[in-house]
Amino acid sequence: MSDTLDSLEARAPEQRERELMAALPGLIARAQGAPGWARILAGVDAATIDSRAALAQLPVTRKSDLKLLQQGALPFGGLNTTPAQALSRVFVSPGPIFDPEGKGADWWRFARPMYAAGVRAGGLLQNCFSYHFTPAAFMVEGGAARIGCTVIPAGSGQTEMQVQAMVDLKPDTYIGTPSFLKLIIEKAREMGADISSVKRAVMGAEALPESLRSWFAANGVPHVFQTYASADIGSIAYETASAGQLDAGMVLDENVLLEIVHPGSGTPVAPGEVGEVVVTVFNADYPLIRFATGDMSAVLTDTPATTSGRTNTRIKGWLGRADQTTKVRAMFVHPSQVHEIAKRHPEIRKARLVVSGRMANDEMTLHCEVADPLDDSGVEAIIASIRELTKLRGSVQLVPIGSLAQDGKIIADMRDYS
Repeated sequence: MSDTLDSLEARAPEQRERELMAALPGLIARAQGAPGWARILAGVDAATIDSRAALAQLPVTRKSDLKLLQQGALPFGGLNTTPAQALSRVFVSPGPIFDPEGKGADWWRFARPMYAAGVRAGGLLQNCFSYHFTPAAFMVEGGAARIGCTVIPAGSGQTEMQVQAMVDLKPDTYIGTPSFLKLIIEKAREMGADISSVKRAVMGAEALPESLRSWFAANGVPHVFQTYASADIGSIAYETASAGQLDAGMVLDENVLLEIVHPGSGTPVAPGEVGEVVVTVFNADYPLIRFATGDMSAVLTDTPATTSGRTNTRIKGWLGRADQTTKVRAMFVHPSQVHEIAKRHPEIRKARLVVSGRMANDEMTLHCEVADPLDDSGVEAIIASIRELTKLRGSVQLVPIGSLAQDGKIIADMRDYS
């Protein structure tokens, strides 16, 4: 049984680099046919963008820019080369930000991380990513179809039903967030249910601390693999294993050209230095060129060869955010949403969203500077605005005028990742 999904993963690094650079001019030229990219790449001669040095001279487009870009008349900010009516799906993320999905097989390139985790034809997966508005569940569906395995479209929530489905159908693999699998295992223990068929988990959308990975191993799920993906890009990188042991870091997807840059700029950092993840994605429907994710990572240098046969660049994985956009319970929360909450409630002079707690037990509290105390109805109105704008539950803490630090922070991530 091959350890790699296809021969692309086993290319010599020099061959991969040549082929990526050779494909760049065509990607740039195709992108310039879309009105959004035509504006961003105005004056660029696509034929000359055939090296990393040339690519580094192009402007960076940031994930945080998408909301503003999409406020005009053009769907997807004019970054799509396939017309909206010819797409397969359109997803809505908080912001709102709209993300397209084309009609190609395994469009999100999610078969690679699933295959690297040991998912094979004939397997049965319990897909616990949400099917509601966001694309993660459909990334799994596309990957499963390519590999040839069966999916239980479980979605998120309804923990008792999740347990019962595992008892009755005996899936071998869980796919979803780490925190939700923890809840399922705890619920199964409470119900006295046997879900021991699940030996493998493919996880994403949240950080996976080593303490939680160890907890899964101690509670019957020894094979846990983390993925790194986003709603705009699809698969970026993923964990692999050799001889039963996790390899260092995460290996890049074959359709992603990675740069690590100084946060807030487009200047590449030195090899091995921590910086912001910027990717160029070879996608015929939705090309992304120097797209800054807002995530921090670093390229691993001097990594040993792996028996899995994958030769692509490896990164350390997710090392935090370059901006204040924060992911809470698999949903992004943007500073602009905090501003909008405060704008709706004039009694709030200043606001800061504090995210605290431990993995699987995130707590979100909006600290509000107010001149006068609010009654219960006033507080409940703010809580309702939090839920409406972020799609997450949060509490409110009222504080005196001038008590919040003057450090420019709108969102403070105080979670314990140990």
